[in-house]
Amino acid sequence: MDLRDQERLENAAAARPSRASRREWIGLAIIALPCVLYSMDFTVLHLAVPHLSAALQPSSSQLLWIVDMYGFLLAGALMPMGVLGDRIGRRKLLLIGAAVFGLASILAAFSTSAGMLIAARALLGVAASTLAPSTLSLIRNMFFDPRQRTVAIGVWVASFSAGGAIGPLVGGALLASFWWGSVFLVAVPVMLLLLALGPVFLPEYRDRNAGRVDLPSAALSLMAVLAVIYGIQSVAENGAGWRPSLAILVGLVIAALFLRRQQTLQRPFLDLKLFRLRLFSVTLLIYLLGFFVLFPAFFFITQYLQLVLGMGPLSAGLWTLPWAVSQIVGSLLTPVMVRRVEPAFVITASLVLAVIGFGILTQVGGSSDLWIIVAGSVLVSFGLIPVITLATDLIVGTVPPERAGVASGLSETSSELGGALGIALLGSAATALYQSKIESTLPGGVSPHVAQVARGTLGGALSVASQVPHAPGLALIASARAAFADASMLMFSLCGGIALLAALAAVVLLRGRPGAAEPDQQPEPVPHDG
Repeated sequence: MDLRDQERLENAAAARPSRASRREWIGLAIIALPCVLYSMDFTVLHLAVPHLSAALQPSSSQLLWIVDMYGFLLAGALMPMGVLGDRIGRRKLLLIGAAVFGLASILAAFSTSAGMLIAARALLGVAASTLAPSTLSLIRNMFFDPRQRTVAIGVWVASFSAGGAIGPLVGGALLASFWWGSVFLVAVPVMLLLLALGPVFLPEYRDRNAGRVDLPSAALSLMAVLAVIYGIQSVAENGAGWRPSLAILVGLVIAALFLRRQQTLQRPFLDLKLFRLRLFSVTLLIYLLGFFVLFPAFFFITQYLQLVLGMGPLSAGLWTLPWAVSQIVGSLLTPVMVRRVEPAFVITASLVLAVIGFGILTQVGGSSDLWIIVAGSVLVSFGLIPVITLATDLIVGTVPPERAGVASGLSETSSELGGALGIALLGSAATALYQSKIESTLPGGVSPHVAQVARGTLGGALSVASQVPHAPGLALIASARAAFADASMLMFSLCGGIALLAALAAVVLLRGRPGAAEPDQQPEPVPHDG
């Protein structure tokens, strides 16, 4: 071997991304802790609602805010927190968020009024918005080897699925022995562990050239997302009206002002040049579409188990475990699949598998409903999770490492926005069909009040069925459940069609493209002070 060959080998070795050590893998395990809590907090509260309602006696509007406040502020603050992490340091933001999350959990657990609990839930949402962008952008800077990064993101996605799976089980066990506030205290020891181990095992990274945070841009982005999400969820819950329409319009106007401001800043809050990267833009769209069909599918499945099949919340939660387990398995198998097959093909094939799952779910309405739901949901989940895992990897891997925070915040905001849009638009279509079906099949002898309530929702129909004589009441329940089954079939059909369109977009626009852009060089870490 001559000197020229030796120099070529040395240069190739220097350019090769360094592989993570044991320290980074231990750091990944620590990162998974807040991710589990992130999704648990969505699920445990629903089980506690009857208990806290009896203790705090909130009004109907207060109860709605108790349930929704967390998600609203979480969705609105995701992108600003991602940008803030790039500026002040991702580990620092994560640890600050963990401390606030723990304190807010204690505040929520010992709330003595509905207003106090609403304030605690708002603080929990803001704190939670630091967790996903910080953890994902830390992964981007801890794992430079593309294969290892895909594995790490698979574990990251699996931790969210695990939190959603164990949330109902942990919440049910705690509520069986303790008061309603105990479901919030689960977060405290986990956050204490993160605060103790994070400074030791997690490196600090920040963009040294980021400059100051543009506060007007942060405020505009927060207000735009909050207004749009509020309007969309209001449409999903109460139907179209002038208030949600005005909220969406105001949000879009604020978003336009935000984008216009970014074009005038020397150091923009959100670098619009990212969207000129075709791989980034296409992957972000597919990522949004994945959540567009995932959220309404899970919503209708849980409703079907409880309202049509008559299960209690805990039983319904147990029957969604196969869905959650398939998510965990799928996210962990994804890195294995992309070692042999290019990511675009894996994304396309996974979306096709989800289409098959949605096709199975369209067969509900018979005696085998439970097994149809289990089989269909497992295929849908197993199909969509590789899409979400690889899309996340592509999104954060396409941008420079110093911009990983804003990319992480943008991807998480897209998931919240896609899910809210899916529930609102597809849910509205299914609700319209339900109302049309039950209108034509209402039994005779039903009062106008009962008929009006029954036309609203299946839950309403079941609640007023006892107000009519036995035979018409049974007929009303059967009619409402059959109408909901037809509405569910429509919703699953629409989800399957959208997943198929996403698969076509993936095969046309992503085929032949690299899994993720490799960094030219590793960013210089901030001196480790732990």
